[in-house]
Amino acid sequence: MKATMKKITAQYVKDRTFLAKGESNHWVAFDTGKQAGGGNAASAPMEMVLMALATCSGLDVAVILEKRRVQLDDFRIEVTGERADTHPKVYTDIHVKYYFTSPDLTEKFANKAIDLSQDKYCSVSAMLRSTAEITSEFEIIRPDGQLSDNGKSAELAEETDSNFH
Repeated sequence: MKATMKKITAQYVKDRTFLAKGESNHWVAFDTGKQAGGGNAASAPMEMVLMALATCSGLDVAVILEKRRVQLDDFRIEVTGERADTHPKVYTDIHVKYYFTSPDLTEKFANKAIDLSQDKYCSVSAMLRSTAEITSEFEIIRPDGQLSDNGKSAELAEETDSNFH
């Protein structure tokens, strides 16, 4: 299998602010906080790493649940990360919490979708696992506002991926 090469361009603007774009040709601003000499005008690179994890996994989970014909009225992800004290200050612990609003999502399918994303499909998760322990949990909120039991993402059951596709 041949690897896919990707290319981005990052352009220094001023005051530690960069604009970057990839092959999709969309510009994204990066900055750092005032305490580090930046203008705090955009998200910092390490913030973007957590955002990339949330959106990478979120896209996987949404597609998997869509294929199961699960109705998602709302879907939100919060990610927290703890970094090492010494440089290069990589993430060492990351926690992902998924919030689903759905009339028909079961804990079983939420667990399976999250596990498939984190263990098989999400490239960002795979890269971060080399330095960080990644844990997750989820809440299912019914459209009437009732909470289902909170779930901790469990190991995949013996069922095959074909159940999702």
